[in-house]
Amino acid sequence: MQLKDTTALVTGGASGLGEATVRLFVQAGANVVILDLNEAAGQSLEAAFAGQVVFVKTDVSSESEVQNALDLALGRFGNIHIVVNCAGVAPARKIVGKNDGVYGPHSLEIFEKTIRTNLIGTFNVMRLAAFVMEKNEPNEEGERGVIINTASVAAYDGQMGQVAYAASKGGIVSMTLPVARDLARSGIRVMAIAPGLFETPLMLGLPEEARLSLGQQIPFPSRLGRPSEYALLAKSIVENPMLNGEVIRLDGAIRMAAK
Repeated sequence: MQLKDTTALVTGGASGLGEATVRLFVQAGANVVILDLNEAAGQSLEAAFAGQVVFVKTDVSSESEVQNALDLALGRFGNIHIVVNCAGVAPARKIVGKNDGVYGPHSLEIFEKTIRTNLIGTFNVMRLAAFVMEKNEPNEEGERGVIINTASVAAYDGQMGQVAYAASKGGIVSMTLPVARDLARSGIRVMAIAPGLFETPLMLGLPEEARLSLGQQIPFPSRLGRPSEYALLAKSIVENPMLNGEVIRLDGAIRMAAK
């Protein structure tokens, strides 16, 4: 599927990996609907790409809010061809340990929020968008849509303090093949990208010395990944009809240590 004259939904599209994806997709001629909670950043992108980008403040775990965003996308652009799910949270908590200055068990509330945002949110957007995509006219390859989810190398190499995050991203990995099989009859492909250490807002908040140290742990290239490189892979997935039901690690060959 070519990006020109398509409509893409990008969750978490106001910053980081999602923002880079929005920018590249717009450059390639797509219309983009951003689903995010960051109003200032989302509205700034909407203003920068007037006519091609629409921002909708959305909690991805809310059925009504995601449905509202889909309805707005259909009303503005007429259809939806692509979904890129980047929205997520990444708390750091050990299952038992000193969290927020108090020794004790992992907060159940934080675990539930992480699963709800990262895993349930991804599933929620997928299921509602796929129902809309099924109504598209197929292209010459029989494609009606493409869904790209964001997992993480933590799904495979979860570090200490990443139990909630790793569980949520592991769920995204596990969903990829069965959802691809479910939607095959409709001509909708489903893929996932598992990024390693990237220059996301979370990483950019660290001191430069810490960022350099993390980058040096990556075999090659020995630096943090750039959001533009995530976006480039997302674009390649959209354009390659044989990519389906697979998770691609985008990590410079890193395998995370325990801590």
